[in-house]
Amino acid sequence: MKNILFLLVSPFLVLSCNTKTTNIKNPNIIVIVTDDQGYGDLGYHGNPWIKTPNLDKFAAQSLELTNFHVGTTCAPTRAGLMTGRNANRNNAWHTIAGCSILKQEEETMAQVFEKNGYKTAMFGKWHLGDNYPYRPHDRGFQNAIYHGGGGVGQTPDLWNNNYFDDTYLRNGIPEKFKGYCTDIWFNETMNFISKNNTEPFFIYLATNAAHHPFNVPEEYAKIYENTELMDYQKRFYGMITNIDDNFGKLIKYLKKKEIYDNTIIVFTTDNGTAAGITYDKIRDLEIGYNAGLKGTKGSHYDGGHRVPFFISWPNGKILKNKSLNALTAHVDLLPTLTNLSKVPFEPKNTLDGTDISPILTGEKNDIKRMLVVDTQRNQWPEKNKNSTVMSTNYRLVNNSELYNTVKDPGQKVDIANKNQEIVSKMQAFYNHWWESIEPEFTHAKIPIGHTEHEPVDITIHDLHSTENIPWNQVQIREGKFYPKGYYSIKVIKDGTYNFKLKRYPFDSSFTLNQELTSIPETEYVDGSPKGNQILISTGIIKMNDLTFNGINNSSDEFIQIEATLKKGNYKMQSSFLLSNGNEVPAYYTQIQTLK
Repeated sequence: MKNILFLLVSPFLVLSCNTKTTNIKNPNIIVIVTDDQGYGDLGYHGNPWIKTPNLDKFAAQSLELTNFHVGTTCAPTRAGLMTGRNANRNNAWHTIAGCSILKQEEETMAQVFEKNGYKTAMFGKWHLGDNYPYRPHDRGFQNAIYHGGGGVGQTPDLWNNNYFDDTYLRNGIPEKFKGYCTDIWFNETMNFISKNNTEPFFIYLATNAAHHPFNVPEEYAKIYENTELMDYQKRFYGMITNIDDNFGKLIKYLKKKEIYDNTIIVFTTDNGTAAGITYDKIRDLEIGYNAGLKGTKGSHYDGGHRVPFFISWPNGKILKNKSLNALTAHVDLLPTLTNLSKVPFEPKNTLDGTDISPILTGEKNDIKRMLVVDTQRNQWPEKNKNSTVMSTNYRLVNNSELYNTVKDPGQKVDIANKNQEIVSKMQAFYNHWWESIEPEFTHAKIPIGHTEHEPVDITIHDLHSTENIPWNQVQIREGKFYPKGYYSIKVIKDGTYNFKLKRYPFDSSFTLNQELTSIPETEYVDGSPKGNQILISTGIIKMNDLTFNGINNSSDEFIQIEATLKKGNYKMQSSFLLSNGNEVPAYYTQIQTLK
């Protein structure tokens, strides 16, 4: 009698009655995204100063996508990467002002992998919401260690963090860590892997380096002390070399644990360079390197959004030792990684990305497509604002300038007049795309009244305003900016709520009118100015057309206000009344349900 083969299939195991048990494990996935590191900030791309030997080696052995694009700033990239959808669709088209909060309706990459049996973790920079239900551990990451806001030392971050021996949040709970921030993110990544390598894992490792302030261990800045780079560039380059050292340690660790071959590793960055190239007015020359690209961080020319991208999976069918020029983007990662790992994914919302695995495996050389990147940084997306339509070979910039980036990567020669047919096709694509995204414009609302998620700490970082917002702790200390605006709030249930208005952060014990001493700078770490006194007399809360007043003693840490509210959506204004009669926004507001 012939052997009969019975096959039992689960996501992780294949069994047969006439063969020994064989574990066929889904690939592990590590997506590494560094901050403000541009295309030219690698030795592999010809930078004559920067030291990135580990990344250079990895790049040479991996598949490189040389025409890979992201958003032009932090949060838009992260939102697109997590969801496969352009940031204009999901309320993350800015980096502050209430428009960097990823809407609750969005499904994240972590949620997709988590529900399909993966262990999930993120380390470093989230920048898609600091309140429930927008925090990383609310969005599919079972383990999350992260700083507040868009960077260490920003307004929502723990007070006086400066990259060294900081307090970060572990699933929302403050915890003191020892060491330099980038070292911590990588060390915690390896700690997580050591405890979770018997099942497939998905890790999002998003460093805050090399974002300003350019605080760096002395030994890394000194690597560049004898170069002609500007002093702050030496620190910026040092931060990237520190990333490179940590990257090398991670690769070595994965190989030692014998899980490197079955791990998909993606390395990319969130936008163009912030400091890799600059103009020195004194010497009247350009200092640094940008691989010949036009524009830097925030630009809708290629230098603002074309970034490094390397991917490796030794056990998989991904090409090795090769570079491809196919037009690809951050929004492609979710549909691509799920397909590569055989994880079921049925998009709940319209995707801007597509599965590019045929490109990665060599089945196709290119995909006929167009994509849009823009820089909005406002309260509501505006059609044609700072827009670029991309195809593999062309860029239509500002709806009028056309560049062939294969022949002219520096975008020096506008060829629109001689190629009106191409211009018209790209304009038509943009118009159709805009029609598809416009119905999705909306602001995320911060909920209050969830008794299991209290208190709710709101910072001026999320104030809807077109004026200058104090988005970092230096500006909070200086007390210079008093923008007019509101917070988008959703009251979950009828009740009485307690509001505490603070001048300084919730994790500090400073009084309302206290002056703070300055923190001196060192050669490689920025200091902080003194905390200037604001003469506060009382406070006021406005919820739509309702007004609630408070009474204050200047020795108090906060002004307390009670408000009875009905369930519903509100525009909340939280303000101090000064002794001179002026009304200014409270920088920090804490809300607790009373009954």
